[in-house]
Amino acid sequence: MSPRIVHGYDSNFSLRCSVADVDSTKEKSSPAHVEVKTCIWKWKGYSIRYQCAGSSGPALVLVHGFGANSDHWRKNIPVLAQSQKVYAIDLIGYGYSEKPNPSDFGSDSFYTFETWGAQLNDFCTDVVKDEAFFICNSIGGLVGLQAAIMKPQICKGILLLNVSLRMLHITKQPWFGRPFIRAFQNVLRNTALGKFFFKSVATADSVKNILCQCYHDTSQVTDELVQAILLPGLEPGAVDVFLEFICYSDGPLPEELLPQVKCPVLVAWGDKDPWEPIELGRAYGDFDTVEDFVVLPDVGHCPQDEAPHLVNPLVESFVARHATPTY
Repeated sequence: MSPRIVHGYDSNFSLRCSVADVDSTKEKSSPAHVEVKTCIWKWKGYSIRYQCAGSSGPALVLVHGFGANSDHWRKNIPVLAQSQKVYAIDLIGYGYSEKPNPSDFGSDSFYTFETWGAQLNDFCTDVVKDEAFFICNSIGGLVGLQAAIMKPQICKGILLLNVSLRMLHITKQPWFGRPFIRAFQNVLRNTALGKFFFKSVATADSVKNILCQCYHDTSQVTDELVQAILLPGLEPGAVDVFLEFICYSDGPLPEELLPQVKCPVLVAWGDKDPWEPIELGRAYGDFDTVEDFVVLPDVGHCPQDEAPHLVNPLVESFVARHATPTY
């Protein structure tokens, strides 16, 4: 498949909602003001934050990546809500959703793609109350794929933005190094070293430096963005979730999930991503379930935030192709 290059365009359920007035005049096609609600959904007894906007059209659920939250979609929600019902969720353990301590679950892993996939499907059942398109960035892509496999009747289609290749997965390491990796993970989880490491990265300067690595256009790494990523990471429990996930080297890979998905999939990739190289990502365009592989030029790991002028029209065209017509 030849990649297409996009350059630019001439049950146990309760809610608490607050309304934010979002100024989206920077988008040429957006209205002056779009109402975005911030709400709480109770899932398995845990409080889950999400944001929503729009009252008609197909339903979209936006799924963030590692260390991020629904605020990472702040440039997309008001624009997409003009013609769709848009929801952006904080996965459990992230953002302003609850962060149960992984040690409370004994030897069973809680923060897995199966957990997040089940959360995403239940969210569609309880809150969206409809089929939905999943728009996903980084590890959020594995969450979307896992959810679509677990309950294929819910997902209408998936757009993967720089899906995580999971390069630290145990099966991608040499056999002789695997025992050392496991030992190092145990040290991070069970000694003060892990908390010291987290403390060193949970600062405004560190977050800014990390974002400047993965954004090609570093002018998009604003103080607003840094605070949106940093502040939820200072919430109680965040350090334990962080350490649990960076030690999560099992679970599925995208190449294992893609053949099992029944819905259409579109893969888009910022070609300047230093973490998930496009040279490796191109292989996903060869799967039968993937309808196209779209190159986003001069864009890094988080296209939805760095280049919303490319991503928003891509989402709209993908949804329009696969939405069920209403008469």
